[in-house]
Amino acid sequence: MPEQTLKFKIDKKDAGKRLDKCLSELMPDYSRSWLQKQIKRGKVLCNGDVCESARNPVVAGMTLAVHINEADSEPELIGESIDLPVIYEDDYMLLINKPPDMVVHPAAGNWSGTVVNALMGRDDDFGADLDCDHMRPGIVHRLDKDTSGCLIVAKTRQAMAALMQSFAHRKTKKTYVALVQGIPEYHTGRIMNKIGRHPVNRKKMAVVERNGKLALTEYELLEYGRIDGIPVSLMRIDILTGRTHQIRVHMASIKLPVLGDTLYGGNQKLPVTRQMLHAWKLCVPHPISGEEMRFKAEWPEDFQDLVDRIEPYDD
Repeated sequence: MPEQTLKFKIDKKDAGKRLDKCLSELMPDYSRSWLQKQIKRGKVLCNGDVCESARNPVVAGMTLAVHINEADSEPELIGESIDLPVIYEDDYMLLINKPPDMVVHPAAGNWSGTVVNALMGRDDDFGADLDCDHMRPGIVHRLDKDTSGCLIVAKTRQAMAALMQSFAHRKTKKTYVALVQGIPEYHTGRIMNKIGRHPVNRKKMAVVERNGKLALTEYELLEYGRIDGIPVSLMRIDILTGRTHQIRVHMASIKLPVLGDTLYGGNQKLPVTRQMLHAWKLCVPHPISGEEMRFKAEWPEDFQDLVDRIEPYDD
């Protein structure tokens, strides 16, 4: 479909409204988040000039022109009534115990049922003032679809900036718990190397010697034994860096793959429905007060059920 241009002239009753809010009222068939994206793309003109910010107020007599190409469109971000297990919430941030099998933000193949859809379901205007990727409002860090546990969400622009700085500058502490196949040689260990894209399979990450980023993981054996005769271990894992798939890559590299990991786990004999990895604890400075906040997420039922099945391992 060729590009078309819609034009509007602002009257007195709309003067002073944010640009994105005004456009969402003038163009009800388009979501506010989609319009924000068009503004960022330079597809919205104010009196003939590219509008630079969705937050700028419109004035009476202003002419708005919106260039629309359906090829630019994507599924509308819709709020859904999805229960989020809330661990903590105040005016600036929200911390949830993300359930397994839940994607954090919409993307190709997962346009609904995500944490972001649930956030929008709590508040239709959630993220409107955050000045971030319109498909990831409030999302400071992420967890894989199968990984459960502590996920923090920013509720204001100031909190978003502060929390992102905390994660970027390693002012946070993230502790995971994982069920892995096999028994470690030592009860504690430290893995330090570089992680980058797999040289052959670009969908995977790998330990590499060049073109990678430093990755540091520490682990501690909490329990070990057998499930249905198969050696397994319950591990506490602290990551001091935040590389993509870091825990899964590192544990596989020392022959202790996470149970249920179909990408890095190899051939596993114990059938489980997902990767058994849980973001257990999170320590983060409060984005406004700077106070050290400590959180803990209860283990999911399927994870706990497997732990309960561990039988003593005797050589």
